[in-house]
Order: sequence, then structure tokens, then C-alpha cells
Amino acid sequence: MSGLKPAIFLDRDGTLNVDAGYLDRKERLTLFPWSLESVRLLRRAGYAVVVVTNQGGVARGMIEESFVEEVHRIIQSRLADIGEELDGHYYCPHEPAASIEAFRVDCDCRKPKPGMVTRAVRDLGLDIKRSVVIGDKWSDVRLAKQTGARSVLVRTGYGRSQEKIRQEGLSADVVVDTLMDAVNWILRHPVAATQ
Repeated sequence: MSGLKPAIFLDRDGTLNVDAGYLDRKERLTLFPWSLESVRLLRRAGYAVVVVTNQGGVARGMIEESFVEEVHRIIQSRLADIGEELDGHYYCPHEPAASIEAFRVDCDCRKPKPGMVTRAVRDLGLDIKRSVVIGDKWSDVRLAKQTGARSVLVRTGYGRSQEKIRQEGLSADVVVDTLMDAVNWILRHPVAATQ
């Protein structure tokens, strides 16, 4: 049996919290009503829960990296209130056409490229073959395909409109309404550990 833990790689904006455009003030952070309980159920089922999020607002000078970290601390604090936590938090501040030169990078971490997931797998000892990427965009589904994980497209955030824009040769393992619906699907369809 593999000693590696399966993971849920969660998109942030539109999946875990309401997509407020460029989230630039903590007062605009609104978690979906089911988000905290979803994380709790996944962790109790033995999954690591890791946020992987593109934060192009940093590259455009709209937000500071310190604010991305502050949002993470707020989410961790709300999870701590119910005795839970995220196992990891990775974000990409880069954009090839960034207005801030330091972030004008064609990196390997901007979704759908696999860099954030690859780092999390290495840092946290995760089993990618038993893992799932959940997000509201086709870039999240493509990220799953590129890393060998399964994918769930949620209809929150951009998901409902993304679902209507079919992608040639790309489909999610399942499309559901919310993160909680994704959790229910994952718990009913686990992938067994291999030797």
C-alpha cells in the first residue's frame, strides 16, 4: 500500500469562496455556506485539502502578495473555529503580460500548468493518482488532466458559464452544482490505493 495521502486540490475564488472579481479587501471575502463543512468532511475521510489559486491581481498591481497570505490566514482561522485546517496553500502571482515586471513570467505554476500541484505533491507527500482537482473553470479540469488527477467542475463562480463552452478533447469526470456536491461525489467514488 502506498503511504502517500490522496489530496483535494481546491480552486479558491468561485469554488471555496464567492468570486468577487479581484478580491482586494478582506471585507469582500465570502465563503460559500458549505465550504467549511466540505473541508471538514474531506479531511475526516483522509484527504489532504490544498488550495491552488491563480492570483493575477498581484501581477497587475491590484493586490499585494501579503494580502493573498492574509486571505489564507482568514480562511485558516474560520476553519480552526470548527477544528479544521487546510493542509496547504499555493498561489501563482505571475502573468506573462503582467504590468509589474517582477511578475512578468511564463512560469510553470499558473493554472492549467502543473507547478503548484507538483510542488504540493512533493512538499506534502501526496498520491496524485487518488487525488481530485475541484474548480469552476476549464483550466482546473485541464490541470487535473495534466497531473493525472480526477476533475470536478463546479457550477459556482464561472462554472455554469464554463460548462456551456465545451472544450475540444477535455471533459470533467463530473460536473456538479457546489463544492458540497463535489464532496459527495468524491466520497462515493474513491480510488483505491495501489501497491
